[in-house]
Amino acid sequence: MEHNWDDLRLFLAVARAESLSGAGKALRLDPATLGRRMARLEKAMQTALFVKSPQGYTLTQAGADLLTRAGAAEQAMRAATAGVAAPTERLSGQIRVGAPDGCANYLLPQVCAAIGRDNPALEIQIIALPRVFNLSRREADMAIGVSAPAAGRLMVRQVSEYKLHLAASNDYLAAHGPIPDFRALKDHPLVGYIPDMIFDRELDYLADLGAGRVPFASNSVSVQINMIRQGAGVGVVHDFSLPFAPGVRRILTEQLSLTRAFYLIRHADDVRDARLAKFADQLVLRLKSEVSRLEELGKQEGGQSQP
Repeated sequence: MEHNWDDLRLFLAVARAESLSGAGKALRLDPATLGRRMARLEKAMQTALFVKSPQGYTLTQAGADLLTRAGAAEQAMRAATAGVAAPTERLSGQIRVGAPDGCANYLLPQVCAAIGRDNPALEIQIIALPRVFNLSRREADMAIGVSAPAAGRLMVRQVSEYKLHLAASNDYLAAHGPIPDFRALKDHPLVGYIPDMIFDRELDYLADLGAGRVPFASNSVSVQINMIRQGAGVGVVHDFSLPFAPGVRRILTEQLSLTRAFYLIRHADDVRDARLAKFADQLVLRLKSEVSRLEELGKQEGGQSQP
């Protein structure tokens, strides 16, 4: 049975958001209208596509099967229209980027703002979540990761390496005195990730210190940095975040320097999508430059080892 593509487009949005309200926000449609359209689609297909509950819309097996087919149709349409516009044209439409919150808070805002200024008709959405994004479910058009996925139909491209060091606030160091070496860290409270919420081994920084108890913890990088600014203790921070954390300085830089990398991850089905490819090229170029700029600035502002 053939179905109206617009109905399938709305179905994809509801299936991916797992709610009428979430899909409605993305599509700028009233949830009640979406509900009627989904009911109409189910009636036309003579099967239930969703299990409805107060928690949202969960796909039935028939719905999951339709999601696979509709997603393939969506990719075919993207591939068919990719490259139609002249390569010099400005970007337009909506592009959603997923990223861990350190990148999303301290790098993507200025990078995406610059891309947006060059492409006024472009709508850029940044999703900051402390977990791995599922591109197969189209949670985002592309994602920044802290490790390169080894499985899945994905295109992976290294964006940039970045540095991390131990840091503490000037006020904390003034109150507690210099920290001469690693052995002295046992006398200072640590700030870091909630251990059971570390979603990627590359983020388990404190394991390199043999740290045990972490009395001040959060799944958010920005919260960790703010706790360090408030004098809660000592933690590992991105060098590129230091310009946004006045009063915080790196410590023990000769004894600990971590290097990690950001990767741009895209779905393999988007390989012929010229619009996403052009955005990805701009994103990688600007991110690499911004990491370098902020790290250099961070060395100047927070680079001293000890007061």
